[in-house]
Amino acid sequence: MSVSTHFGTQLDHLIVAAATLEQAETFIAERTGATALRGGKHVAMGTHNSLLRLGERIYLELIAIDPDAPAPGRARWFELDRPIMQALLRDSPRLVAWAARCDDIASARAACPVDLGAIHSMQRGTLSWRITIPDDGRLPEGGVLPTLIAWPDARHPAEALPDQGVRLATLAAAHSEPARIRAALGSLGLAEALQVTYDARPRLAAMLRTRNGLITL
Repeated sequence: MSVSTHFGTQLDHLIVAAATLEQAETFIAERTGATALRGGKHVAMGTHNSLLRLGERIYLELIAIDPDAPAPGRARWFELDRPIMQALLRDSPRLVAWAARCDDIASARAACPVDLGAIHSMQRGTLSWRITIPDDGRLPEGGVLPTLIAWPDARHPAEALPDQGVRLATLAAAHSEPARIRAALGSLGLAEALQVTYDARPRLAAMLRTRNGLITL
């Protein structure tokens, strides 16, 4: 993975969205043979999550609308409010986004030629972080460009998770303008973090090594 000397950007986690958290947990367990552990609630977004370790300081996040939480006063992240996304997720959970952590999230966001959204301070339990979220909840370039995240201290969610032997093998994407996407990734110091090829519609895929062999999300 490429690391920027300016922003310290590197792959942090992958985001799988689902209609319900239970649906996502079953989906991942059946494919990987591993169990994602409940993380907690994102009060500001009306969502909750489960996590699965993918290695040192890298993890898989399963996320869904929390049915017990009131609707937030804004669009939820990762397009979870969009009817098109909701229809897709009713059929099956899907990899929708990835996050890159930064030492200097403000400078990284400013350097990117594509608007990744405003920087928000978030909290889940005792964890806190800063993260880019577009006002309308959209996925930047269909999820091909990363969400930027900054952890304020040495703690990282992956470190509290058991190692169940699941590892990220490859992260790849397709886009109608791959050269523009590669340039944006380069501006963030992430030129080697994601393989980008051509397709008419944005797509994101991850290959994981698991006890069941290689699987693709």
